[in-house]
Amino acid sequence: MQNRLQITPARLSDNLKRMEEQGLLRHLSPLERRHPALPEYLLTEKGLLLREAARAVQAAEGDLGYGRLSAKAWNIPLLLALHYEHARFQDIRFAMGQVTPRMLSARLDEMHGIGAVDKSIVAAPRPSFLYLLQQDARPPVKRMAVDLASLL
Repeated sequence: MQNRLQITPARLSDNLKRMEEQGLLRHLSPLERRHPALPEYLLTEKGLLLREAARAVQAAEGDLGYGRLSAKAWNIPLLLALHYEHARFQDIRFAMGQVTPRMLSARLDEMHGIGAVDKSIVAAPRPSFLYLLQQDARPPVKRMAVDLASLL
């Protein structure tokens, strides 16, 4: 696993420990393992759900074709907020919870820059921007939203 992930033994050990503390993994006892000297872990129910969520996000990223959007915080929640038709900055911010205005603005600019989000200005009732998912981005984000909702 260490070679496949290309991380140091200390990093792997730390990650496994944290995942176990979070309830994502269960460390098997020597009697439960295939080989008593080699450590083994088993995904918990919470870990299995998280794995399915990661698969849904990964599939959407592949379909969108913009690279690993999930590598940056708030990108996936932003896409989901836009999918659920939150189009104005404050609506998006409220839907996303604890995102700061500065971070949301940066993520919206990045998404607009790569072509995932359309940005338009409206004059009434006061000048403001509307943000919408780009037409080609809608089906993959909708599938991701459905897949994620099915896990709840």
